[in-house]
Amino acid sequence: MTTIDDVLQTVPEPAGADIRVEPVHYDHEGTDLLGVLAKDAAIAGPRPAVLVVHDWHGVNEHVEARVTMLARLGYVAFGADIYGAGVRPGDDTAGQVAGSYYQDLPLLRARATAGLERLRQDPDVDSARIVVIGYCFGGSTAIELARTGADLVGAVSFHGGLITHDPADASAIRAKLLVLTGGADPVVPDDAVHAWQDEMRTEPGVDWQVVTYAGAMHAFAVPGTDAPDHGAQYQERADRRSWQALRVYLAEVFGEEAAAL
Repeated sequence: MTTIDDVLQTVPEPAGADIRVEPVHYDHEGTDLLGVLAKDAAIAGPRPAVLVVHDWHGVNEHVEARVTMLARLGYVAFGADIYGAGVRPGDDTAGQVAGSYYQDLPLLRARATAGLERLRQDPDVDSARIVVIGYCFGGSTAIELARTGADLVGAVSFHGGLITHDPADASAIRAKLLVLTGGADPVVPDDAVHAWQDEMRTEPGVDWQVVTYAGAMHAFAVPGTDAPDHGAQYQERADRRSWQALRVYLAEVFGEEAAAL
């Protein structure tokens, strides 16, 4: 079975790199939040940055692996905390905790904005080149953050729920959107994808794309997920392809050379 460490090792640490991965406390209206920041200290000067939003389990070893991988690629990466320090629910309560934020989208958006602002404060971040990505719950959050009109060049959802809005607020979106979804995901079925696409079509100026991976269930990019009876299962092929899609996308929106991938 593929582990988180196996996935981490698909992006080797570059020679001469000095990757620092550190916990970061920050605040949102009196709530203590605990994220994780990763960067290569051997690189001088501001650089593009990626905000990473966790799935319904909160900031954990999967988030730490992804920010580390992004730091190894030369970005500053920050795993934001939507729930609050110490709130790291297990399988038995994760749905309830995540659901409370789905029922309070203004709070969800505000917590995501707090993470974005904490990342933007880092002196090594080029504030004009920031992308948000997220997994499952975090994928939904990434798109919700883009809907606020946040100053982002991109937003990426890995098997995230696609929330539609009536009336549509797509006109506020400034980021280029990339939705990576599973072709066998009962949590985000074709009808949900089509409804979201129809909403995006109401604003021709929004740059969006959807990539669907055959046979992939919900949480296809989270190693260790193995609950096919509930429609969630890791798939190495979809994980690998979606990560490569992310790298190509980041090179495009950050204005980097694709040849460097």
